[in-house]
Order: sequence, then structure tokens, then C-alpha cells
Amino acid sequence: MRIPKPDLLSPHSTRPRWHVVDDSNWLATALSWVNQAAEAALTARGNFHLVLAGGVTPETLYRALATQPQDWSRWHIWFGDERCLPRQDPQRNSRMASAAWLDQVGIPEANIHIIPAEHGAPTAAKLYAEQLHDQGTFDLVLLGLGQDGHTASLFPGYEFPNQTDGSATGSSDVMPVFDAPKPPPERVTLSAQRLSDARCVLFLIRGADKREALSAWRQGVNIPAAAIHPDAGVDLLIDTDACPPGELE
Repeated sequence: MRIPKPDLLSPHSTRPRWHVVDDSNWLATALSWVNQAAEAALTARGNFHLVLAGGVTPETLYRALATQPQDWSRWHIWFGDERCLPRQDPQRNSRMASAAWLDQVGIPEANIHIIPAEHGAPTAAKLYAEQLHDQGTFDLVLLGLGQDGHTASLFPGYEFPNQTDGSATGSSDVMPVFDAPKPPPERVTLSAQRLSDARCVLFLIRGADKREALSAWRQGVNIPAAAIHPDAGVDLLIDTDACPPGELE
């Protein structure tokens, strides 16, 4: 399949672009997508700012990235959300990404911007919002899709306080989550607004258990994933288990 260049995506596109790829080619396609976004960012601006997702599907991509030759010194890593657990807990997104990829390559420690979720949701949200204060538009945001339509730690049916007031418990960029429907209940997440401030947003979607959420999205159901609205629109990289051949016809 032809991967659209990050700097050639149509501005102000509101309709998601669905890219259905056979499972045997899914990982190679995802890897090419990241590499192309990195190349475009490094050529245009000298640095590449990438937001990582948690979960099993992104982990396979991170393991593949660990084998790639890159000028890692110019990569900056951010996180879309984090569980409020001890820093070395294997259930943390940052620990998973580190074990699968970051610990194995030469990205400077100062370029890896970990959400300090071990301090609890309110404090961590405030601290991460401060880190993001001078960070402009992300080059690439990677997101997953939950069976219930959630992405990052934005869950359906939940109100997130203080999204726009900049208070100690949240900001327009980063929000604390206190009652997530999946353990652990306390988390920190970037807001839909901040996740949308990106040159490219790519959802990584695999598995038959995602069919219901994808169907809801196509039918216009107000799932959290559909709240991500970058100017260039979003791209969904989907394997054929999640979207069988003929599903989009």
C-alpha cells in the first residue's frame, strides 16, 4: 500500500483514512510509517517528536524499531497516557516501551519524556503539563483502540474534570483519571485536544476483538477515539482480522 507522506496529508480533513493491511504485512507497514514520519520531521525541523501508545499491538512495533539504524539523538519520545504505578512496574507503558525498545538504542535520557505517574494522578498531570508547555505540535502520535472504543486513557462515558482551567488537577493538555474502568483506576492521559495537535496521528489496530469498536466508529458513534481531530485527519492502520476483506465496501 502507498503510505501518505506526513507533510502531504490533506489539511483540515475530518474523515478518517482506513488502511486495511494483511496481517503478514501489518508490522512492516507500521514500521515504514514511523520511519517516513521521522525522515520528514528530521529533514524539515531537525528533530522528531513521537508520542507512544501502550498495549500489546504497539509493543510489536517498538521491538521492530529497536532493530532499526537511526540517528536516535534527534528523536524525542512522549507518552499518550500512563498508569499510576511504581516507575519500574512492568504494567507501565513507559516500562514496556523501555524494555522493548528505548533501553536498547541511543536515545538520550533527556529526550525520553516519561509521565511521572508514580506521584499520583493530580501531581503527575500537573508536572507533565509543565513539560509539555514549550513543546509544539507533535510529529507523529501513535494510538491504540480498545474494545470499548477508548484510546489512551480516554474512556467512554467518563467526564474528565478541569480539561481547560489549567488547575493543579489538570489542564487542556494533560488530565488525571481517577476511576478508569480498567485497572489500575488511577491514570494520567493527554487530552483529546493535545493528542490532536499533531502533524500525523496513526491508530494501530489489530485483532478480531476490535471489530465492534471499528464498526461503531464507522457508524458515527461518539467513541473517545473519534474525538481525535488533527488538522490533517487521522489514519487507521488495520489488519484483516480487525476488518475482514469486503467490510468497507
